[in-house]
Amino acid sequence: MGLISAALSAGGSVLSDSWRDYFYCDSLTSDVLLTKAKKKQGKGNENIISNGSIVAVNEGQCMILVDQGQITEICAEPGEFVYDTSTEPSLFYGDLGENIVNSFKQFYKRLSFAGGTAKDQRVYFINTKDIIGNKYGTVNPVPFRVVDTNVGLDMDIDIRCHGEYSYRVVDPVLFYKNIVGNVSDEFRRDKIESQLKSELLTALQPTFAKISEMGIRYSALPGHTTEIADVLNDVLSKKWTETYGIKISSFGISSVNASEEDEKTIKELQRAGALKNPNMAAATLASAQAQAMQDAAKNTATGPMMAFAGMNMAQQAGGMNAQSLYAMGAQQQAQAAPQMAAPSAGSWTCSCGNVNTGNFCPNCGSKKPDAGWTCSCGTVNTGNFCTQCGSPRPN
Repeated sequence: MGLISAALSAGGSVLSDSWRDYFYCDSLTSDVLLTKAKKKQGKGNENIISNGSIVAVNEGQCMILVDQGQITEICAEPGEFVYDTSTEPSLFYGDLGENIVNSFKQFYKRLSFAGGTAKDQRVYFINTKDIIGNKYGTVNPVPFRVVDTNVGLDMDIDIRCHGEYSYRVVDPVLFYKNIVGNVSDEFRRDKIESQLKSELLTALQPTFAKISEMGIRYSALPGHTTEIADVLNDVLSKKWTETYGIKISSFGISSVNASEEDEKTIKELQRAGALKNPNMAAATLASAQAQAMQDAAKNTATGPMMAFAGMNMAQQAGGMNAQSLYAMGAQQQAQAAPQMAAPSAGSWTCSCGNVNTGNFCPNCGSKKPDAGWTCSCGTVNTGNFCTQCGSPRPN
């Protein structure tokens, strides 16, 4: 038994005269993952496919033929195909990928009925389009590691996020064998939605751990949904791709936030880390002193003079003022600045900016440019002859 493209066999009068049944499928909505084919013609048994019947496959669909509970034919290419019992089993897998070939070979077992007709033959259509609009949300917080090398921050926080994701069937054989089975009518997405959502939320924890290792901050997660989808597919590959035959197509994050306590802690640590810079500390201190002076001038209870005196005493007790911090920052910048040594005699500067004394630049390997020579006529040349008068270059 096997499928033959109707376009290739249209000229065969024998097959064209023996077409008796026509199996097709209406447009599949995103809620239907699998449905049983409709039989347009024929008065025989609903679960018997007569020799020469036509099966029509549309875009975004994959047809599987189940004979006595065993998958015997697969077709994911759009078009009309003839069912011919005299041919070998066929496989038209379209754009589903090579993995479906391995699954088909693994699960297929040739059936023999001694020339008789099988008692139960069914045609199913699987939806291979992206199943969109699958909502998710973390009821419990998910751990996320926050690393900020600028301030030496490395801590674990709890975040919550919600959004939507889409998936598609990439291996109809695994999907039928392990999820759907021999249904009588159709299989809808709501039957596995809860299970997929639960497994997705479980996979978010190791996924976020890998994302944080990339140096991506939790506040920037909405801008890295492609990376998250790739990592999720890696984490879920054993369960979803190799067992269910489905794969995440896209992953969207509507919002992500940490707890108020964690956000407050991060801001305080980042602010404290920024004050390690003497210039930043000086600017902060100068701003605080300016504000204190304005508040002291407005103080009418104890008088401005007493307020200014208290502010001066506090400044002296601190042992550090803005001017000292600015001087410390300038000293650090001077020490960190590269020491530009004066070029020695015979040195030359390469196009990459490196100063050299040899004939080749050790940084980029460029050759030392020719300094040229001055002809007796006064013309500066680089070749062996003067471009003005033609005199040879002196030895």
